[in-house]
Amino acid sequence: MSLETGTILEGIVVKITHYGAFVELPDGKSGLVHISEIADTYVKDVRDYLKEQEKVKVKVLGYNDKGKLDLSVKQALDPAERQSRVRAKASFDEKLAKFLKESEERLLDLKRNTEAKRGGRRR
Repeated sequence: MSLETGTILEGIVVKITHYGAFVELPDGKSGLVHISEIADTYVKDVRDYLKEQEKVKVKVLGYNDKGKLDLSVKQALDPAERQSRVRAKASFDEKLAKFLKESEERLLDLKRNTEAKRGGRRR
């Protein structure tokens, strides 16, 4: 099996760390997908995007100075897939922000109603 730069393969995530994920390829070799090569958006936690024993498509970026294999998940996706992943993440962030805002507004309303029932603030 050829592991030339640019080759796209399917592998299995075997270990997740705070800086990336190790993916085992069909020929038994494994390489690192650095956290910056997982998605087109900011990745705080690799586990938000990948799970151990998950099958993923990866692109071979080459070998680093130590002879280790560097891989990319985001570059293995076609442009349409990359855009949909970015939109899905952005959509979640927007929903979360809206939920937090609405929750805080409800809490303020509850506090106001409770104070009104007590007769206002006590001094």
